[in-house]
Amino acid sequence: MEAALVVVVVALALGFDYTNGFHDAANAIATSVSTRALTPRVALTMAAIMNFVGAMLGTAVAETIATSIVDLQDAAGHEALVVIVCALIGAITWNLITWWFGLPSSSTHSLIGGLVGAGLAASLGVYWSSVYEKVVLPMVISPLVGFLLAFLIMLGVLWLLRNKAPAKTQRRFRLAQTVSASAMALGHGLQDAQKTMGIIWLALITVGWADKDAGIPLWVKIAAATAISLGTYAGGWRIMRTLGRKIIEVDPARGFVAESVSATVLYFNAYVLHAPVSTTHTVTSAIMGVGATKRASAVRWGVAKNIGVAWVLTIPAAAAVAAIFYLVLNPILN
Repeated sequence: MEAALVVVVVALALGFDYTNGFHDAANAIATSVSTRALTPRVALTMAAIMNFVGAMLGTAVAETIATSIVDLQDAAGHEALVVIVCALIGAITWNLITWWFGLPSSSTHSLIGGLVGAGLAASLGVYWSSVYEKVVLPMVISPLVGFLLAFLIMLGVLWLLRNKAPAKTQRRFRLAQTVSASAMALGHGLQDAQKTMGIIWLALITVGWADKDAGIPLWVKIAAATAISLGTYAGGWRIMRTLGRKIIEVDPARGFVAESVSATVLYFNAYVLHAPVSTTHTVTSAIMGVGATKRASAVRWGVAKNIGVAWVLTIPAAAAVAAIFYLVLNPILN
């Protein structure tokens, strides 16, 4: 039975990774597509490749997901696997709901919410201090930093280029966006694919199929990187429209700054803080930041408000779905 549950966990985790890819494809490429720096298909191909590369560049975020959210040590292997299955169901469900409504919510926080909800339903311990330090604080701080940095850097760019010919300047920034979009896609793979690696690794450790001290197996890394890349290539057109046009009409200069700032925040959190931050939150706030340099009314704050509501609801909503599935499935699977 445990072997079958491990297979289910791996399948669901890779399914989540795929939905993460098409849900978050817009994070890396929406601004580049909306400014016509890249065609949609070229942008998706580039994002898929860079997602794969980014996924192979580190494991710190995966280790945080596997060891710092829910305490599965005291649970029997079978029960721990049921918790992981229900966590994934909760995360996938919320991803699909927000994708359907075109809301760029966080796949990261839906997965963490699923783990917390299923863990609480199973009466397991939750590492609340770690959740606070590595999830809640980055969830609040990263968008604020993204907004402020993007706003200030954009003001600096506008001042430096105040006497330059606008048409030529925008053409150069359109070319530069190919670099910034690639950096953003690399950061997305670095952050988001690692969460799936962490879940699969957690399941393997739970049943003794992997050594915690030996690190994440190579096949897990490749599988997670491939799933998120395929999902990214499938595209996320509903959310792309929200990020690329509904928040603000983005020009090439603002698109370049938003992508560059977002990528920097993602790298810092992955390599320095080992924190699983939301690429969605980061890039959305950066787009708002560069948009606010036009004028406050240039940002469509009504759309921003709807996105903010989805952000706030993500962890508790995914947790509730995961907890309900645990209460339903646990008696059946035991």
